[in-house]
Amino acid sequence: MRRDEVRALGDLAGDAAAGIADQARDLHTGIAQRVFGALGPSAAPVRVVHDRVSGGAYAAARALTGAVVRGGAQVAGMTRPDEAASIADSARGRLALGALNGAFGDRLHRGTGALQTPMAIRGDGRDVRPDASGLAHAFPDATGRLVVFVHGLCETDEAWRLGARRSVPYGDRLRAELGYTPLYVRYNSGRHISHNGRELDALLDAAVTHWPVPVTEIALVGHSMGGLVARGACHYAAADSWRERVRHVFMLGAPHKGAPLELAANAACHAASRLPETRPFITPLKARSAGVKDLGYGYVVDADWQGHDPDAFWTNTGTVVPFLPSANHYFVSATLSREADAPLGRLMGDLLVLHGSAWSQGRRGERLQFPVDRYSHLGGATHFDLLNHPAVYAQIRRWLAAGRPQLPAPLP
Repeated sequence: MRRDEVRALGDLAGDAAAGIADQARDLHTGIAQRVFGALGPSAAPVRVVHDRVSGGAYAAARALTGAVVRGGAQVAGMTRPDEAASIADSARGRLALGALNGAFGDRLHRGTGALQTPMAIRGDGRDVRPDASGLAHAFPDATGRLVVFVHGLCETDEAWRLGARRSVPYGDRLRAELGYTPLYVRYNSGRHISHNGRELDALLDAAVTHWPVPVTEIALVGHSMGGLVARGACHYAAADSWRERVRHVFMLGAPHKGAPLELAANAACHAASRLPETRPFITPLKARSAGVKDLGYGYVVDADWQGHDPDAFWTNTGTVVPFLPSANHYFVSATLSREADAPLGRLMGDLLVLHGSAWSQGRRGERLQFPVDRYSHLGGATHFDLLNHPAVYAQIRRWLAAGRPQLPAPLP
């Protein structure tokens, strides 16, 4: 790790250590409130003294705990040689950074930036400059048909190569069999989905403008959160931009109607906040990133979260963001059970996203927005199997090879 990376990690760890002192203070305060409340007004003088003493003690503990951890990181950083390699130079390091960004990416973005992963097109393990020379160098065999892969929460662009020993990644096969040039996008999945949607719009606009050959067709492939980021990019794109070339949008396990694990965390925060004694225990849970919180309701645009309490329970409903009327949209879901309607499939989905949410369905019996042949289900699989599975690729290839009929406007 480089010096700045060690220091940034120390700052993050220092905040976490200081948070332990805050949690102890809040627990103490909650219990004290209950006791002094039972004693009544006669205990007011004692309570004043208690609050001042305990407040000062916990403030000192917080400052000392955070300073010790940060100071240790500063010392450790000074011992690193000037030519030390970055954590992002190894596959394991990039995997760790992806997970770290998914969990704390909004906080990392506001910091020094040493550990955050900015949005970029990736090639050969490096960022590709979205200008004419950078793109020409990275894609010497560029074609006019692009397929853009957008990963999910806590993932990186390398997630699409999951299980590559047993199955060739989608991008490699689409290039060899149908002539698509694959573009792999990496981004900080802990930021708001709407922020990443705006950045993806800007990135694709620059890439299409400076692409070595004229772009005639774009296919978007998003896994999990990546499907929502792709929808956000299409929403924010100008009418005469790269969006006009999008003909296919594939969403693999994207939580259009929200993700149950985040809703459970949301419910836990709401329930625990009702009592002062239990409120401190939700502090670590409330520290989850903005991107994670957006997944609870499938937020796509700024208006979904601006001015709202992200931990409010069942009060925030997402804005209706229309799908592109000029592109074919395809929805792929996975369930642990072989049949989507089996009890296990309805209850657990693919462990992270329920079948109806991945299909953009809400209540039971809600009509599908697109023709039924635009939907596919992979049984006996998990959420991450969708990243590289022979059956999923075969379905994507069939859809692409079937042509590009224009779809009617989606139902409201």
